[in-house]
Parts: sequence; C-alpha cells; structure tokens
Amino acid sequence: MLKRFLTSVIFAVAMLAAPHVHAQNDVPKNDVEQLAKDEDTLVLMADSMYNALIPDMRPSYCEQFVRRLVKALKIPNSYTYPFDKLKDKINIIYPEDKSFRMFNWVISPSEMSKRYYGAIQMPSEKLKLYPLFDYSAEVAGNDEDTILTGSKWYGCICYRIITHEVDGKPVYTMFGMNESSPITNKKLMDPMTITPDGPVFGAQVFGIYSKKHPSEMISRFVLEYKKGVHVGLNWDDEMKAVYYDRLVSQINDPNRKYTFVPSGDYDGFKWNTDKWVLVHDLITVQPLKDGEAPSGAPLKDK
Repeated sequence: MLKRFLTSVIFAVAMLAAPHVHAQNDVPKNDVEQLAKDEDTLVLMADSMYNALIPDMRPSYCEQFVRRLVKALKIPNSYTYPFDKLKDKINIIYPEDKSFRMFNWVISPSEMSKRYYGAIQMPSEKLKLYPLFDYSAEVAGNDEDTILTGSKWYGCICYRIITHEVDGKPVYTMFGMNESSPITNKKLMDPMTITPDGPVFGAQVFGIYSKKHPSEMISRFVLEYKKGVHVGLNWDDEMKAVYYDRLVSQINDPNRKYTFVPSGDYDGFKWNTDKWVLVHDLITVQPLKDGEAPSGAPLKDK
C-alpha cells in the first residue's frame, strides 16, 4: 500500500498546472531535444524496473520511471512527441480519434505476482494526466459488475481501443489482458468514459445480464481461463464484430475457472446503436469426420 501511495503522490503532481503547450507545428527545438534525452533515460530505466536481479527492487525502479515520465510529459507539447523508442519497452496506445493516449506497463515484484500501471494523457494546453492504479484484486468475484472511478482501474495490458457514441458521448471499449493470478489469465472488454472528474471504467453496454444481479446488464466482459492456454478476444474488421473463444471446463465445473479451455467454438459481439449485442456461433466451425480435410476459407487465426 505504501508503494501505491508514493506512486499516486508522484502522479498527482502531474495534475497541477504545467507550462502551456505550443501548437503542434511550433515545438521549440530545445524541447524536442529534451524529450529525446528523457526518452533515452526512460528506456534504460524500463530495463531496470523489468529486470532488476532483486525483484523487491522493481517497484522502486518503477517509481523512478514514473517520476521521469511525468517530468518528460510536462515539457510543452509533449503530447505530440511519439516516444517511438519507449514503445519498445512499454505499451503506448491511442483510440482511433487520438483523443487521448495511454501509457501502460506491468512489472513482476516477485515470481508469483504482477502489478499493472497506467496513465492517460489528454491533449490539453496544460498537462492533464490521469494516473491509473490496478484495482483488479479488490474486485475479484465482482469483475463484471463493478464500476471503477477515479484512479481505480481493472489493471491489464491494453491491446486495442474501439470507440462508439452513446447518447452523444464517446465510450471507449478497452481490450486488455490480466495475468496476475498464478493459475488463471483473464481477457476483458472494459468500457471507459472520460468525465470532468476523470475516467470511469465499466458501463452497462453489453447485452448480457449479470449472474449476481439478474435484473441488470454486466458492466465489463471478462473471460477467465486456465494458465498457459491461448484464448482469443479481439475485433475483426472484416466481420465488423468482436470474436472470442467459447470456454468450457475440463472437469465440467463452472466454478473452477482454472479448468476453462477453448471449446473450439466462437461467439462474439456486434455493436447495435448503444450496446454490444451477443452473437452465438459468430464463426461457423466445420465439423469433420476422421480422415476429412477442411474446405473453403480457413478459420480465423486464433
């Protein structure tokens, strides 16, 4: 908790007033040079926070990394700087409309644990940075029904962002992977909206009713499955849909997620006006008899 508090203080500094940002085509040369220097330093610091020989030291190196990142982002017009070298070390992802960008990474403080970090930078005249702190462990058991606000976030590595409008406001569906459990992995679709008070994670935009609250729709879609098994959950532009592996328990026990593996069938979601609508058997699987070879188009690469 102390580590989380210290890091939150560091991030909080970034929310204070920062120098005004120059127009994109009016970035002083010395600012670009300073950003490049800071980026080189961040690349080296990332190696330390990932690979320190003493795992207990990695959170400390991570705090140093956060301080330097905030320092770099306070440089005028930092939002227009792409951090191409740093992208090889941490995840930097944008929605299609480039309305924000997310810095995102994970460290392993021990062999059995992972800790996710994130920060959302807005393209404002003054530095506007929302720190994100992994709250996934605290909502275990209520993953699909919990709305997270402020700095609380379902920690993951975000690998895709899809934007839709609901009631005239953008809703960003964040696709992510969480591997913090020693026996299961999770993939998720987490809707995010940005309010004047910061990001809100979770929204009832899925056409699936909650198992714990049958009168309400889920606020986050989560697939939890056996460690070491590959499960797909992603957008397919050709189908204009999200596809995912349907999961089954190897021992026919739906309460033991560490036994869940792909069944070989695919379900999915299609966006309809204001929500993700569930589509069963989104991808047709061709059953084969012994000795038969598949024909036609191959199944999507998982």
